Amino acid sequence: MSSSENFAVEKPDEEWRRELAPEAYNVLRAHGTERAGTSPLNDEHRAGLFRCAACGQELFSSDTKFDSGSGWPSFFKPLAGAVGTGEDRSHFMRRTEVHCARCGSHLGHVFPDGPQPAGERYCMNGVALRFEPLKP
Repeated sequence: MSSSENFAVEKPDEEWRRELAPEAYNVLRAHGTERAGTSPLNDEHRAGLFRCAACGQELFSSDTKFDSGSGWPSFFKPLAGAVGTGEDRSHFMRRTEVHCARCGSHLGHVFPDGPQPAGERYCMNGVALRFEPLKP
């Protein structure tokens, strides 16, 4: 995320630290990554929405989730206007970072090896998401 971007939800770092669990803060605000295969959301198959764990923004619909075999919840398309992207040059790599369009929190990365027709794989940290099942 660019430090020059403005987001609808902005808070001082101390407030984010108070509101988020340490693991969530590390990913969402410090651009960390959770260990592959550790998220319960990998096995979430109910109909519903995946929201930003920091601000509650709706990010992905369950009908775009797929098993990529990567060890992280993966989606082939975000909801319209829900995420932003930027260049990530950390770890001696060049990747496309994905962040919440509402609060700027780091969610994961997008790769060009997903299913067609878009061919994109949004590889998200489970700790950065909150699942909300559809109500019957």
